[in-house]
Amino acid sequence: MKIQVNDKLPVYRAQKLPTSLKLELDASGGLFRETVNFELNGQRVTAQAGQTIIQAAKANGVDIPHLCYQEDMRPDGNCRACMVEIEGERVLAPSCCRNVTPDMKVKTNSERALKSQKMVLELLKTDVTDAVFTHENELDYWAEKMGVTTPRFTPKTPTVGDNSHPAIKFNLEACIRCTRCVRACREEQGHNVLGLAKRGNDAHITFDINDKVEASSCVSCGECVQACPTGALSVVADTIATDNVVESACPYCGVGCLVNYHVKDNKIVKVTGRDGPSNYSRLCVKGRFGFDYIDHEHRLTQPMMRKKGSAKDPTMVDFDPANPLAHFEPVSWETALDAAANGLKQAYAEKGGDGIAGFGSAKCSNEEAYLFQKLLRAGLKTNHVDHCSRLCHAASVVALLEGIGSGAVSNQVDDIARTDVAIIIGSNTTGNHPVAATFMRQAQANGTKLIVIDPRQIDLMRHADYAVQFAPDTDVALMNAMIYTIIEEGLTDDEFIRTRTENFDAIKANIVDYAPEKMAPICGVDAETIREIARVYASAENAMIFWGMGITQHTHGTDNARCIIALALITGQVGRPGAGLHPLRGQNNVQGTSDMGVLPMYYPDYQRIDSAESRQKFEAAWQTDLNPETGLMMADIFDSIENDGITAMYIMGENPAMSDPDLTHARKILAKLQHLVVQDIFFTETAYFADVILPASAFAEKTGTFTNTDRRVQLGRKAVNAPQGTRQDLWIINEIAQRIGLEKSYDDAESVFAEMRTVMPSHAGITWDSLESIGSVTYPKRAEDQPSEPVIFRDKFPTANGLGKLVPAVFARAKELPDADYPFVLMTGRQLEHWHTGTMTRRSEVLDHIEPLPPIQMNEHDIERLGLTAGQRVEIASRRGMITANLRLDNSLRNGEIFMSFGYYEAAANMLTNNVIDPAAKIPEFKFCAVTVRAANEQGQTDNAVDKVAAS
Repeated sequence: MKIQVNDKLPVYRAQKLPTSLKLELDASGGLFRETVNFELNGQRVTAQAGQTIIQAAKANGVDIPHLCYQEDMRPDGNCRACMVEIEGERVLAPSCCRNVTPDMKVKTNSERALKSQKMVLELLKTDVTDAVFTHENELDYWAEKMGVTTPRFTPKTPTVGDNSHPAIKFNLEACIRCTRCVRACREEQGHNVLGLAKRGNDAHITFDINDKVEASSCVSCGECVQACPTGALSVVADTIATDNVVESACPYCGVGCLVNYHVKDNKIVKVTGRDGPSNYSRLCVKGRFGFDYIDHEHRLTQPMMRKKGSAKDPTMVDFDPANPLAHFEPVSWETALDAAANGLKQAYAEKGGDGIAGFGSAKCSNEEAYLFQKLLRAGLKTNHVDHCSRLCHAASVVALLEGIGSGAVSNQVDDIARTDVAIIIGSNTTGNHPVAATFMRQAQANGTKLIVIDPRQIDLMRHADYAVQFAPDTDVALMNAMIYTIIEEGLTDDEFIRTRTENFDAIKANIVDYAPEKMAPICGVDAETIREIARVYASAENAMIFWGMGITQHTHGTDNARCIIALALITGQVGRPGAGLHPLRGQNNVQGTSDMGVLPMYYPDYQRIDSAESRQKFEAAWQTDLNPETGLMMADIFDSIENDGITAMYIMGENPAMSDPDLTHARKILAKLQHLVVQDIFFTETAYFADVILPASAFAEKTGTFTNTDRRVQLGRKAVNAPQGTRQDLWIINEIAQRIGLEKSYDDAESVFAEMRTVMPSHAGITWDSLESIGSVTYPKRAEDQPSEPVIFRDKFPTANGLGKLVPAVFARAKELPDADYPFVLMTGRQLEHWHTGTMTRRSEVLDHIEPLPPIQMNEHDIERLGLTAGQRVEIASRRGMITANLRLDNSLRNGEIFMSFGYYEAAANMLTNNVIDPAAKIPEFKFCAVTVRAANEQGQTDNAVDKVAAS
């Protein structure tokens, strides 16, 4: 249901309008509200229609005590600290819940109002103890300001708190039952964990049904802590008076939440959410508690070179992340940089650019990514440059570029508030993009219909209007059946098809054999459900589709994405607010790293390598000749190494020795490189195979821009100094570039950004000053005097003829299906608490406490059928390898299905996955391979090296 904008829209909701709507309103003069004149403490003042008394008073310089009220939340009016006197009314009124009306006469400072305010504060002081849980206690602040000292009343018997959680402290003796935490949990995050139990004087906040915090269904987002006014819900650092607060961004997923880093003695002690357009102050467990990895004892703090005679063992039995000195020796920065550059130059001398490749990082800044690909292209004449987007959304980008001429999202996440129907497919959004999921839950609560489609019964299905659990690997069959229904039942947008698309006849011809009744047994979804969700989507005034790596990480990933695009194009559901396509980007800067050209076929801003015009443009800008040949993708780079083509690599912040499929094979290939330079903050699995290791800077130790899944370019600011001995990534790239003959040097990220703007039309209108002042700017912004474009493809697509191309997809099964020897399907993915290969999150104390051990997840039926029990050690094996981990009950899975996170070294799921690839995008099939499961022996089939890694 679309948001209706009018004077009655509460101010707290108006502050959270979708960006596309805000820009529309700004263009027409802003959100118009009539003014209201009223009397405040004897003075004639003006307010906006829809403002409450407390908001109008604050706008006119009058503060009213308040505790249950918070500006960005629905007012509840339960604490009664904000009572005011209104002329003509018998009783006092809570100013947080009462709107101003014309000629209203309000007194906040009358004897009667002040007496009530003070009495409430005194009674609330009676309810709590003198224990200090936060140095920003709002009750103490208002009591002191109002002159309320020691209460006259008998204190309430204190309730014992709960410190079971590794981060969140539940201090009931400080609770005033204002319910800000409840609203934060239920209405802001949508988790419904916190509630108010019992009544009267016995009323108290509870997690679930009086569960311990750690044992409850709490997902540790910490929103309740950020909302609590008294420290009843707190973290230990709440009692610390910090030195400064630095505005920055989150280093984890593609949502791009803005944060505040609270710093004490050059150490981040706490993170709080900042009111950014992607998160409205919300955070998830990683963003709030996953910050201390930068202080872990495993940090690399000195450059190192491989010891002579130290072999690169593909089995990695002697790998110890705490002890790189077993294979490496410390050297000076000059020595390390010379060795790194000389090895690359030697490879160039022997084979030219074809002998060298580079992997950039989706965790580094735009400026670092831009310089990285420039070094390789301008300095080493190679286009063999890629990054982890090849492993996540490459299939989406290929299909989107083919179909509509751009790999970017058409609409931002918050646009879901403007849509009538949203499909979420192949995305466990609550685990992978938790804050984006809050927008989805809120939209559903406000009338948007959610259609959630996934092989697992994921958490978001609890909030769905249609929860569709289908058989893995049957995406094309399911979506073609939906397309069949839409065409057969006349639900297409014929005008849109005629004026905005081409190749519709090919789609019609392709789907004749995909009737829902025929596809239902294949998909595991009944035909009527397929028809119903197709009708709901196609019939909506506005509809959006969000998808994740459940769509892309298949050998038919590009075909999966083609079906999604076809659904949108044949129904006209793209190119306007609330109607569009959104592949949810995985890492914090995977969008930006792609934009910067860390791809083998594109210069920055998706300007093609094989275009003479583009090449000449960059040759002029960089003042050098460039290689005209399109580079190799990640899988092809590995093939080239294996076949003695590429001999040298520069890897910055990537960990392919954990993230690639069939790790046994991938590690053999890495071990074969003659020269490998690794630039990272930890001794990663990939660094084990390096010849030179360069200790780099972590996210919070540098300033730069990062582009989130919404196309928002956002500023991450340096909060703390990096450990002694490390260097900034930009400095390292600069130093290597100069050693291989590139003369231009850059002072800082701002100077790199200035160059980026000159060669990237989509970023030309974004200035560093604007990022400094507002923190977040959406591209495209083609000129400083032009607005950003949160919704794109409004009038035409950026294709040669301006039309969207409909590309038919034919259903095909995965390359490896279950059989008698390997009867289960393994699906891999991320989990809420851990990130990617675990390099950062497993070195975060809170996150690793919550999820310390790798789980193998299976449903109850299969566990019983195999004679196993949840919690025991089991072996899981594929045709490529075997690992051991603990079995976990997970009834979200269907019979014959297993799920594992791939972020645990001691049980690396990618030892099992299949390295077959999608032919168009070259993305591996992470989401489907055949495995078998059996009980492990008492030793759990582990070895000393693995035990050591787990312990560390």
